[in-house]
Amino acid sequence: MDIVQNFAVTFDLHVSLCSLQPRDETPRQSAVSNSTPATIEDVARIANVSIATVSRAIHTPEKVANSTRLKVNQAIAVTGYTTNAMARSLRLGRSNMILVVAPDIGDPNFSNILIGLENEARSHGYGVLIGHTQNDAQRGLEYLKFLNSNQAAGLILFTGILPFGHQTMTARLPPSVGVFEPVFNGGIPYVGVDDIAGARKAVDLLIAEGHRKIAFIGDSRTRLAYSRRRVGYETGMDAAGIGHDLRIVLDGDGTIESGRLAVEQLFMRDTLPTAFMCVNDQTAIGVMIALKARGYDIPEDFSVTGFDDVPQAVFMTPSLTTIRQPRTAIGKHAMALLLELLSNGEPPETEILLRPDLVVRNSVAPPARGRR
Repeated sequence: MDIVQNFAVTFDLHVSLCSLQPRDETPRQSAVSNSTPATIEDVARIANVSIATVSRAIHTPEKVANSTRLKVNQAIAVTGYTTNAMARSLRLGRSNMILVVAPDIGDPNFSNILIGLENEARSHGYGVLIGHTQNDAQRGLEYLKFLNSNQAAGLILFTGILPFGHQTMTARLPPSVGVFEPVFNGGIPYVGVDDIAGARKAVDLLIAEGHRKIAFIGDSRTRLAYSRRRVGYETGMDAAGIGHDLRIVLDGDGTIESGRLAVEQLFMRDTLPTAFMCVNDQTAIGVMIALKARGYDIPEDFSVTGFDDVPQAVFMTPSLTTIRQPRTAIGKHAMALLLELLSNGEPPETEILLRPDLVVRNSVAPPARGRR
């Protein structure tokens, strides 16, 4: 069973935090008492170890021998003992919660990265709180005030920008790490995928299939991940000796609608590529929807690639060729880096980029020159 409970809690600062509950809410018979909650002393007595050893087995299991950790786990199972992260924070005089701030918790990439974050946090005795900004700058300021009240030891940022108003706050930010999206205005450590290498893999595939007129959909001056993917696109085109046609490089915000609008713009300009390299899967899905609405087949008439490998990619018709991000590993590395900051004050690395994988499915084929 899990020793430390799942402390991922979505919260709003206008509402008090919910009490943290164990995962398993099925009533369990305690070997100690049916009415009194089990204590750490009960676990130590049954496992025949010290209270300090029980605490280490729960909060820093890597420092405890496997045989001892097994005895503690068995004693916890027998007693029904659960830890309380909030109570431990009050007892130690510091928080052992990590605040994760995300603009959209419905983003398909978020959940798998959160799994990696939370698993790594639990293994070191930390819990996770989730702050959902909904792209609202005021909410970002509220979460910043929450941080400055010492209710969280560290910050994981999905937003790509530091919280609004951070320059005016008297207390400095706690140890912070950016994840998924490099922090545009912060200079804080970052863990994510190698966007340039991933985009290069996608454009190399299209070029290998014979495409020379490849549109890039989703350029952005404010989202560093997207601008890095354009660098990868241009690097691949340069390596193949293909010039840059700026008429088929279009801006986008990473949504399905932005992909659909990009296709309409290209048809209005009468400047059509043979392939679309999209900044993410949502954009690629929008491109595919727009092309099909005009009666075109994919990949017979146009090839399309995405980036991220969200769950919808495999269910598209045809299934989407894309770049896969190692999302759970990104979360694990980001939390490990933050915990290193909490322990030593200095990050061992300021940027950790994980290798992306090309996932070839059915949305890419050689250009159909004759039929066009």
